Amino acid sequence: MMKLLLIILFLLFAGLRPAGKTRSTSRWVVSENSMLTVNGSTNINRFSCVILQYPKTDTVLVSKDKTEHIALSGILNLEVKNFDCNSTMMTKQLLNTLKENRFPVLRIKFLSLKEIPSEGQNSFVKGDVEITLSGVLKRYEICYQINVKRGTIELIGQQAINFSDFHLIPPKKIGRLIQAKDQLVVAFFLKMERAG
Repeated sequence: MMKLLLIILFLLFAGLRPAGKTRSTSRWVVSENSMLTVNGSTNINRFSCVILQYPKTDTVLVSKDKTEHIALSGILNLEVKNFDCNSTMMTKQLLNTLKENRFPVLRIKFLSLKEIPSEGQNSFVKGDVEITLSGVLKRYEICYQINVKRGTIELIGQQAINFSDFHLIPPKKIGRLIQAKDQLVVAFFLKMERAG
């Protein structure tokens, strides 16, 4: 009798488990061909600072459950000192503004993605990320263009941010004559290759 009661209880609890919790997960390695560009403007002209290559091999996990909810988990660690503004003075000003000596790493943490298109398709998809810059964390919803090819995923996108979002004062060049504006557009090309 006790054995029958235990079997009934087990079946009852098994039936109460949420259906959407089973996940399929794939692992992706960030390619060194990835790049990040920061575009801004001053009271005189425009400027562009770039990290041309991503020298590390961080891993991003893509998980999907039965409800088709997609979670992206992984952190990109970009060294601030690798920014190049094509001008020694502007690069130095940017590194000082970003407090590179105290906060040497710009972190981008992936949180979610609305969908992943089928192979061979190019789609625009929204996803959430957290950006940590100069010790300040901000969350953004970014619209990506996603290209899925054989064994690779390319994420291309851009996001407007402000220096003031991160409690920073825009860089100055030659005293106060040239002053960068508060808004920047962060553009990125992220290439990921399937691991295993």
